[in-house]
Amino acid sequence: MAKALERIQSAVAGNKILIFMKGNRNFPQCGFSAATVQIFEQLGAPYETIDVLSDPEIRDQVKAYSNWPTIPQVYIDGKFVGGCDIVRELYETGELQTLVKSATSQAAAH
Repeated sequence: MAKALERIQSAVAGNKILIFMKGNRNFPQCGFSAATVQIFEQLGAPYETIDVLSDPEIRDQVKAYSNWPTIPQVYIDGKFVGGCDIVRELYETGELQTLVKSATSQAAAH
């Protein structure tokens, strides 16, 4: 169990934009995961995905890690942003674009 948490922390720290989802960016396994990927594809931002279906330990532990009960879960710049509905709302208000731009421009500056 501790190993799964370490892997989650490492993945969150190592990726500017990370989505824990069902399936992967090329083959989402649920509508919410697909909708979330679609938003990030529209933004054209570099992001990584982790398939929770292929790793039950990660699937269980990521919910405890974020204190969020559902998948997908989006992390930007090491911070938990939310799931599909929150990402969609942030996208519609333009806040997501600001978060993504901030995270990705920092990566380019380092």
